[in-house]
Amino acid sequence: MKTIKLALALSAVLLSPLANADSSKGDHTEALQLAVDHQTRSPANVARDKYRNPVATLAFFEVKPDSTVVEISPGGGWYTEILAPLLAAHGTYYAAHFPADSTSDYAKRNRAAFVEKLAANPIYNRVQLTDFAPDNTAAIAPADSADVVLTFRNLHNWYSNGGDDGMVAIFKDFYKALKPGGVLGVVEHRLPADKMTGEWMKSGYFPQQLTITLAEKAGFVFDSSSEINANPKDTADHPGGVWTLPPVLRLKEQDKEKYLAIGESDRMTLKFRKPVAK
Repeated sequence: MKTIKLALALSAVLLSPLANADSSKGDHTEALQLAVDHQTRSPANVARDKYRNPVATLAFFEVKPDSTVVEISPGGGWYTEILAPLLAAHGTYYAAHFPADSTSDYAKRNRAAFVEKLAANPIYNRVQLTDFAPDNTAAIAPADSADVVLTFRNLHNWYSNGGDDGMVAIFKDFYKALKPGGVLGVVEHRLPADKMTGEWMKSGYFPQQLTITLAEKAGFVFDSSSEINANPKDTADHPGGVWTLPPVLRLKEQDKEKYLAIGESDRMTLKFRKPVAK
């Protein structure tokens, strides 16, 4: 009992600045910034803020402290470290990770590491872990419940396995989870239109117009795009694909300084909306 009380008390301390953030004028920037500055974030993840621009990105996707948000394939939890404290007091956060019954060792390891992360700090006590995979039938969240569904740098993986039809089916899963008027936010490594030749699917980059076309086939309406996560230094034609750039640096020491100077990839940031029935 003492352990439970201590955990609840610690959770309250961790959440108090966010719970009191001023949003009286409808501006949630303060709460977003407090979540990004939260003391529980790892230094390695904080170092990547300059490339991922989380405050501006989440604001563009209309994420608020009282939103119901589904993050698809949260990986190691980079955005979990921001979304969990942001939504803990007044919102709901579904982390749709690899399914619990995954058969691949990679999926098992990644889900287990994520579960361990959630258990390690009371700030994650209210995270709701659900399942997602392109061929999985489990719901990522209750139907018509989410204000926002987010996916970061996943499209190239899904498309390489399922093509157009597979991607449309995935987008339909997101559509089902969203409330009418809800937002689908997509961030992805951007393939320039003139590089959509040869074996472009192996590059890790994905065409912006194809993203829009496939999302619209699933029923979404394209709302707007942002250059928040653009990087004009990225030519998207590296010998090891997008993984040539940081943080992976696939070529290791070969031309390392060159790729560090470029930084992380050029990324499209797209907002779609589930239409409201008339």
